[in-house]
Amino acid sequence: MGGDDIKRIGILTGGGDAPGLNAVIRAVALTARNRYGWEVVGIRQGFDGLLNGALPQPMASIDMYDLLARGGTILGAVNRGNPLVRAVEQPDGTVAQVDISDEIVGRINALALDAVVAAGGDGTMAIAHQLVQHGARIVGVPKTIDNDLDLTDVTFGFDTAILTATEALDKLQTTAESHDRVMVLEVMGRNSGWIALKTGVAGGADAILIPEIPYDIRIVCEKIQTLRRAGRVYSLVVVAEGAAPIDGEQEYYIKGSGMMEGRLGGIGFHIGNILAECTDAEVRVTVLGHVQRGGPPTPRDRWLATRFGSAAVHLIAEQRWGEMVALQGTQLVSVPMERAMQLKTVDPDGAMVQMARDLGIVFG
Repeated sequence: MGGDDIKRIGILTGGGDAPGLNAVIRAVALTARNRYGWEVVGIRQGFDGLLNGALPQPMASIDMYDLLARGGTILGAVNRGNPLVRAVEQPDGTVAQVDISDEIVGRINALALDAVVAAGGDGTMAIAHQLVQHGARIVGVPKTIDNDLDLTDVTFGFDTAILTATEALDKLQTTAESHDRVMVLEVMGRNSGWIALKTGVAGGADAILIPEIPYDIRIVCEKIQTLRRAGRVYSLVVVAEGAAPIDGEQEYYIKGSGMMEGRLGGIGFHIGNILAECTDAEVRVTVLGHVQRGGPPTPRDRWLATRFGSAAVHLIAEQRWGEMVALQGTQLVSVPMERAMQLKTVDPDGAMVQMARDLGIVFG
């Protein structure tokens, strides 16, 4: 059975929400109770909830059965700043950033939690890894709709995001064809272009702009003009929010300051304005934004999230602290958090990009 000293565990969801998080919560609660007889409680608002004194939420198995199809996370999530760093005023009036890892570990112990499951992306894994170094007993579950965590082939939430974005592109195609327009679809993807790449290929885009390949807008203009000269008077362009031009910068609709991270956005309209000038075509821009995070998870994401949540409980039973579950091929494995939180990006020279180029798609 394993985990003889485990009686009570907690689960938290960190970073941005993603379809499938509730399926993870469900799998953790049911596996922990049915397989090991443990009590499970939910920690609201991620690691911040441990700091602000939020009371843990009992995860009775009878309440878990309606969570599979529910989007978001019933525990809430916070993706602002670093909860391990607190601004403290010094005697001389200056403000210093103080590491409060030990305070969070103390809170975990005060709640009588023998272990914690942390579901999140690279930021959550980085925080969890640091807490493990301070004595916390934590295992990880990878979560990001961007699919940009290294050492796992895929993360739950990604399939749902791709479905949402592809359905949007399909609908834009019909109206683009009806009005002879260029349609620009802006999707998420700060530093990785997985959503844009897979949506663009699945939806028949003519151009895909991703962070990994700085674009030359003249190439996109020429592609659209070539299509129009050949008699195809509509075009589809998919743009990741983190795409940037050669020798240029990413577009932000909110600039970052201090510990507040900037918010990417606006690249779709920037591209749209240029394309309208260089092609003399009608251009319309659609920004999906957080629509990609919402709604019920696909069956594939429900299945993957359930596998991850159940596997995380088994990691606790084996007391493999500081490790994260991952999917490699068809097998579930565990990997060290400090390696797993490395960014996974699209290879500009890889087979997927080359296939898209073979189809006639340009990347600028």
